[in-house]
Amino acid sequence: MAYGRRDAVSGYVIRRTTDALGRVGDMSVIALEGFRRTWDVRTWFWEFVQQCWFLARVTSVPVLLVSLPLGATVALQVGELAWQLGASSATGGAVVVGLVREVAPMASALLIAGAGGSAMTSDIGARNIRDELAAMEVMAVNPVHRLVTPRLWAASTVAVLLVPLVIVAGAAGGYFFNVIIQGVTPGAYFDGAVSLLVTSDLLVTLLKAWIFGFIAAIMSCYYGMTCQTSPVGVGRAVNQSTVVTFILVFAVNYVITMIYFLAYPPRAL
Repeated sequence: MAYGRRDAVSGYVIRRTTDALGRVGDMSVIALEGFRRTWDVRTWFWEFVQQCWFLARVTSVPVLLVSLPLGATVALQVGELAWQLGASSATGGAVVVGLVREVAPMASALLIAGAGGSAMTSDIGARNIRDELAAMEVMAVNPVHRLVTPRLWAASTVAVLLVPLVIVAGAAGGYFFNVIIQGVTPGAYFDGAVSLLVTSDLLVTLLKAWIFGFIAAIMSCYYGMTCQTSPVGVGRAVNQSTVVTFILVFAVNYVITMIYFLAYPPRAL
């Protein structure tokens, strides 16, 4: 009995591992195939424009509504401690550094995945149900080049463009609490905000946002193209793509941040 149970467990682990590796391989194939025809811009440019407009329309207002209270909350938590230590002017630096380094790319990626990525998955999944993907292949049209390539670039582009919105809105929320409520001078707030930042912080933030947008797009397209051909399958694909994207975004963010801090240690005031 013990050997039979052990064999069953080991067989289950092997099957799950093989399935996971197969999924990773399929995702990699779709991603590389999507980038392979990037040079042929004329075949996917207008779809790219439509996807950019759609993603910007569904994420720009929510990202502002999320960033304003988030910046105020960070300023509230940090400002109280800084006020007790007699360093209220350092609140602006803490707020803006946190926004630039971590909050901005994460917020843009999560909104791209939650609002835009779910729509991508449902759209491609609905096309899969109606056999439109198979019909495109019959007509010698590669569905990856026609559908995935513009979405990859659109999600990455819009994720990068959302970063300034998050920074400005979050800094405005922190400004309201730190300057209007606590009475810190605007000059001290913004001096503390820029004293800790360097150009590489912004460059790495934009790189993070681009990578996170790419991850959100490839997960959405993959789960939409491989979903079960039923309405229930599309719903499950939307749920799976969103959850997997969130997990990957947090994991990749940790890796990039660790490498960046090892290469460029943070400087003190």
